[in-house]
Parts: sequence; C-alpha cells; structure tokens
Amino acid sequence: MSVATAAITAEDLAQMSFGEQRVELVRGEVITMAPAGAEHGEIAGFVFGILFSFVRAHNLGSLYAAETGFILARNPDTVRAPDVAFVASERAAQQRGRSGFFEGPPDLAVEVVSPGDTAEDVEAKVLDYLEAGAKMVWIVRPRTRTVTVYRSLRAVQVLRPDDLLDGGDVLPGFAVPVATLFGG
Repeated sequence: MSVATAAITAEDLAQMSFGEQRVELVRGEVITMAPAGAEHGEIAGFVFGILFSFVRAHNLGSLYAAETGFILARNPDTVRAPDVAFVASERAAQQRGRSGFFEGPPDLAVEVVSPGDTAEDVEAKVLDYLEAGAKMVWIVRPRTRTVTVYRSLRAVQVLRPDDLLDGGDVLPGFAVPVATLFGG
C-alpha cells in the first residue's frame, strides 16, 4: 500500500528550516544540495561583481545573490535559486516590499557547475528557467573554463576563455572576455 504525500508549496518551503543545507523545490519536492565549494563560490562572486558594476552603472535593474529563490512554476511549485540572477528594473520594482520568494523567473539566470552536478541536473535547471520565461541562462563550467549561453533551447552557444560573453538584449552593451569570469 502506498501513501500519497502532499506536494510542498513555495510558501511551505519558505517556512521550513534547513540549517546550513541548500535546497530547491522541484515540482513540489524538496531537493537538498551540498554547500558550494570554494572555487564555485569564488567564480559566482566574480560573476556577481562584474554584473553588479555594469547593472548599477547603467541602472538596468536588480542583481540577486546565490540562494535567492525564484518561483518558476505553480501546482506543483518549483523554486530555483541560481548562483546569480538579474531582473530588469520594471519587474524588480514590482517585487520590492514583498516578502517571500521572487514571483517569476529572473531575466538572466547564472549557474556555476559544481563537481557533483550531473549533466541531467544542469539541463533540468536550464529547462526550468527557460520554460518559466527567463530570457537568458548562462552555465559556467569551471573545469573547462567555458560558458554555455542559452537564449532558448534552439539558440545555444558555447564560449571559450578567449571569446566575448555579451548580454544581448537582456543586458545591452555588456561584454567581457569569458576568462574574466574565472579571475583571468
């Protein structure tokens, strides 16, 4: 005999305590993750810093640090927490003063791949962001020092350290060599 368990909602998740453990909610199920390693944190910090300077200088919107929850789907709920996220001014303003997770996807989601991440895990995150309406996803791979840019499932580009990473229409005018994201 099986016992059905109720799906966890974003609101339930917000009330739960997980201590130092990182979690996301995927289709109503809590997924736990190990804390990020030093290299992961350093690269996420580089990405955040580079984007913060540009976004602030051009008054484009808001940046969100790791572990900020974005509600990507309802019934069952999915809450993802990208390593870095950008939301354009108008949408960010709609969230100010509101408690809880950000309602909707970021315009740009950045995920830094950890050694324990599987290809399936990374692909699932990309699909969740794009299906929810994110305009761009960057997958930063420290091991290969590459960035995979998803503008859609059909518009995918892999960039190497000497290539230029640009913000497209999400971050107009933004461009840096990929190596910069790795401290180079």
